[in-house]
Amino acid sequence: MKFCVQPGGSLTGTLRVPGDKSMSHRSVMLGSLAEGVTKVSGFLEGDDALATVAAFRAMGVTIDGPDQGCLTIHGVGLAGLQAPSAVLDMGNSGTSMRLLSGILAGQSFDSVLTGDASLLRRPMGRVITPLARMGASIESQDKGLPPLSVRGGSALQGIHYDLPMASAQVKSCVLLAGLFATGRTSVTEPAPTRDHTERMLRGFGYAVENNNGVIGLEGGGSLRGTDIDIPADISSAAFFLVGASIAPGSDLLLQHVGMNPTRTGVLTILQLMGADITVLNEREVGGEPVADLRVRSAPLRGIDIPQEEVPLAIDEFPALFIAAACAEGTTTLSGAEELRVKESDRIASMAAGLTTLGINNEVRPDGIVIHGGELGAGSVETFHDHRIAMSFAMAALRARGPIDILDCDHVATSFPGFANLASEAGLGLEVIPTATSGTP
Repeated sequence: MKFCVQPGGSLTGTLRVPGDKSMSHRSVMLGSLAEGVTKVSGFLEGDDALATVAAFRAMGVTIDGPDQGCLTIHGVGLAGLQAPSAVLDMGNSGTSMRLLSGILAGQSFDSVLTGDASLLRRPMGRVITPLARMGASIESQDKGLPPLSVRGGSALQGIHYDLPMASAQVKSCVLLAGLFATGRTSVTEPAPTRDHTERMLRGFGYAVENNNGVIGLEGGGSLRGTDIDIPADISSAAFFLVGASIAPGSDLLLQHVGMNPTRTGVLTILQLMGADITVLNEREVGGEPVADLRVRSAPLRGIDIPQEEVPLAIDEFPALFIAAACAEGTTTLSGAEELRVKESDRIASMAAGLTTLGINNEVRPDGIVIHGGELGAGSVETFHDHRIAMSFAMAALRARGPIDILDCDHVATSFPGFANLASEAGLGLEVIPTATSGTP
């Protein structure tokens, strides 16, 4: 399908975006490995998180739901997973593949992880390297690409691993493998990344320490089933934060948004650009900070994005690039090489679309320079990337003419119902089925 978005308009009202994708994945993984029952509310019923559910069902875990965001997981314990009868298909979900690699490395059975055409182009050497040091046996295709074949029966040993890049997925993979390892497993990260894995492990009763940036745990413990209320995903909220900031007359309230301090870089960056965002009703739910966010339109200015904020906003940069396109002056991003190995090369993908719409930009190996200007009309490619699609949908709020966004099927991976929610808020978005829908 494609999105056809009419120019202009504003975003108003009150809405709640779907549950946090990172936490949805982890709730299923840890709930399955726990002893006893785990009940989850606010679960994201997107394709990525559902791929994780399907994988654990294939390994013998009984999971009821999802039903209106609610799941009941009947945990089998750390030693209770069973050999799947077929290859485990992770679809478009890099999180599923990387985190599951750590869990499967400690099992007694062999397994194979695969995915769609986009996932098969994403690098997995970054998790294979530390897992091999722990004693795991994992085979990949050339250059560390999936599918991954994980040989069971390896006796894992705890290690300390200095992460070569700031990556919550690699950190989580190593820590999850550490659950099955002998001795202590720890990691040091070069910059703080999202800490949902550590928080959720503690919620399941598993001790995780963080001593001066060294995050570690002892193998051989157990997880206890618990109840988890997943807040709204700040990555999904980011599209509306940007849309309401750039569209004159906007006044939007986003409810129950996760405010984990390792995820709020998008707020910091937008506020540095002059965005009018008010944090309301701060509270804690299940060990995670949550708040309501009121955003009103405001003139934005270009900035040099602080490098310390880059890991804290890594998934939100496609939306932030739209804010930069609408800002007065120049915005510069550096230190963001990780964007090149997401669902698409997000620097190149966004640069191509911005150029189509008349925004001058300069691509750099580790970032981009965007010169604010007037968005035109045109047809943009998404490169099978859900965040590219939703970002350019919001760009239409400030465009001179309609924007057609091609190949939007992948939006369902992280934000089912985006088109309806955005339309209700005031975006002139129409979904058009296309004859080539779903083709790679």
